[in-house]
Amino acid sequence: MTTHPPLHEDPATRPSDPAPAPRHGAGRRWVRVLLSATLILVWLAATGVGGPYFGRVGEVSSNEQANYLPTSAEATQVQALIGEFNDSEAIPAIVLFTAGSKLDAEAVEQVNAQVADLVSVAGVSGDVSPAIPSEDGLALQAFVPIDTDADIGDVVDAVGERLRGGVPDGVAVHVTGPAGFTADLSEAFSGIDGLLLAVALAAVFLILIAVYRSLLLPLVVLITSLAALTVALLTVWWLAKAGVLLLSGQTQGILFILVIGAATDYSLLYVSRFREQLRAERDTWRATTRALRGSIEPIVASGSTVIAGLMCLLLSDLKSNSTLGPVASIGIVFSMMAALTLLPAMLFLLGRAAFWPRRPAYQPELVLAERGVRTTGAWAWVARKIRLHSRPIWIATAALLTLGAVGATQLNAVGVPQSDLVLGASQARDGQVLLGQHFPGGSGSPALVVVPVDRLQDAAAVLLGNDGVEGVSVVAADSPSGSAPVTADGIQALGPPGTPAPEPTVVDGAVMLQATLADAPDSDAAAETVRGLRADLHADVADAILGGVTAVAVDTNDTSIRDRNLIIPVILLVILAILALLLRSLLAPVLLIATTVLSFGTALGVAALVFNHVLDFPGADPAVPLYSFVFLVALGIDYNIFLMTRVREESLHHGTRQGILRGLTITGGVITSAGLVLAATFAALSVIPILFLVQIAFIVSFGVLLDTFVVRSLLVPALSYDIGRAIWWPSRTLGGSRLR
Repeated sequence: MTTHPPLHEDPATRPSDPAPAPRHGAGRRWVRVLLSATLILVWLAATGVGGPYFGRVGEVSSNEQANYLPTSAEATQVQALIGEFNDSEAIPAIVLFTAGSKLDAEAVEQVNAQVADLVSVAGVSGDVSPAIPSEDGLALQAFVPIDTDADIGDVVDAVGERLRGGVPDGVAVHVTGPAGFTADLSEAFSGIDGLLLAVALAAVFLILIAVYRSLLLPLVVLITSLAALTVALLTVWWLAKAGVLLLSGQTQGILFILVIGAATDYSLLYVSRFREQLRAERDTWRATTRALRGSIEPIVASGSTVIAGLMCLLLSDLKSNSTLGPVASIGIVFSMMAALTLLPAMLFLLGRAAFWPRRPAYQPELVLAERGVRTTGAWAWVARKIRLHSRPIWIATAALLTLGAVGATQLNAVGVPQSDLVLGASQARDGQVLLGQHFPGGSGSPALVVVPVDRLQDAAAVLLGNDGVEGVSVVAADSPSGSAPVTADGIQALGPPGTPAPEPTVVDGAVMLQATLADAPDSDAAAETVRGLRADLHADVADAILGGVTAVAVDTNDTSIRDRNLIIPVILLVILAILALLLRSLLAPVLLIATTVLSFGTALGVAALVFNHVLDFPGADPAVPLYSFVFLVALGIDYNIFLMTRVREESLHHGTRQGILRGLTITGGVITSAGLVLAATFAALSVIPILFLVQIAFIVSFGVLLDTFVVRSLLVPALSYDIGRAIWWPSRTLGGSRLR
């Protein structure tokens, strides 16, 4: 008869004989039932209050890049002054009219009549400019200011519909410019509350059915995840309403996915413990309390690691990054709370019926017999292979990952044009392309220069001397168009000979110049023009500051790159410190961090290959590697934590090498299921046609699967097995027990 060495007898997992029935047992059971029911009712009440807020996130969120720049950025300083010069903070829409042949006077008059009528469209703010003809006579453009407080997407649609119904036959209408691209983003993000949530929940539900082969238990887990998400969203909504947090569409999408994935992972850990205890305990309450004692530490350690990584984003100068840390951390807190309160309460009331049709039977003798590690199954097979071939396995695995990581150098993460942010069809993108064919590419989105009034002409000379600038004007309130052209000779008159030139608008001794760029405002060429103009202005006109749409993009990309280079090393140090405290070792945490970084590099390398040669993406935002790193390291390291904490526990009683094999075999199933759930939930982000989110979805999903099936299953156990007990250096003992 084969005997198995006993596992470390954790009181949370040790089987016990049925306790004698306590006095007043029925009364105690009702108290326990009442406590569980109260917890469930509290969560359901909070969920009922928070549910309607899924459709109200737009009230407290913004997708404008300029709102997320630091106050020290030049573009931010200029943005704050625009309203003082123009008495309006409306966002401009550029309406482009194109035809296959030259537009005659009658057609131009008909278009102008339609344009003039746009003031009657709700949300159109201020005066609408007359249609301006192109030099080739094939196009007209008009500038339509749209109130920032209105639903910009609805106003853009209304403007387009009104014009298409009244322009001459053969004339096409495109609404582009800042308002057009904002409308595209709003439409793309509109699926977050419905489509994204439905796809994520459906994917998790199918995986849970496959894992548990039950219908009721997956529903219980999904209810837990939805409750955590709803209460987290309610909290975040009111904090954003109060101005404590900034919320954007991408932050909202990440919050949804992160909470569903994390809450489900934590639930999987608890369900595994609860099912184990139901086999060892006849009483459901005892099984619940023992499962809780065995689950609290890994769940809290896991959530705390994620929160620590996320809060490092507070170091970012870019508010879209820094605000994600608190928002996502709030989601993780409620994920842990739901998994440790709501889920245990529901499972206590349901008992063994929750697992129907595969109810765990009360079998303490069988549990006792299985206290040795099973020798059959996939993970036992993997453990045997590692025992026999540890060095070849970790060397081959590390070499393969290194090869994949080489491709990370090909990831073009220096920013993408605004016109490429939305995937699929885009009226604004098509309109911008046509605009560049008939007008200067920067029409409607000029570079804005604020300069002391006595240096106006000096600044104008710098602007006009740049080949990337088509023309310069100065904001002038007494001009019919709101601005007056500026040449090397000064401000030009707009009327017949003898008409005096308009006086520029002066605010606190400064004027605002508008430089029309030759290239599309979101192009690389326009960005280089802005960088060159800034360098020249700072050299010749020291007090000048330059902003505008292109400058906002430049400052955003530069700030994002600085943030990335600062935050990634800080996250590594924070996670290293947490692992060192948790494992009471220095070598093991260093190796875990190194394997995680290698896995991250491989995920980026594969992503670069797919993005560049399969999906043909135009590049990536600088924040893509940062966000991917945060999620992969903070979430992926959890699986290594769960593995190595169990390995350390087993090593105290069976020696390090045997402990590694036992830890791998014991944790394999739960961690694999958790990895599949997390990968599936992040993959759901790809249903939102935003380039940034699709790229995050691929990198994180692929990286989580890589961590789950390669790094945590092969590389870390094989490397640790090859090193042996030195893996715990400098620690040698724990709690009086010697590591072997």
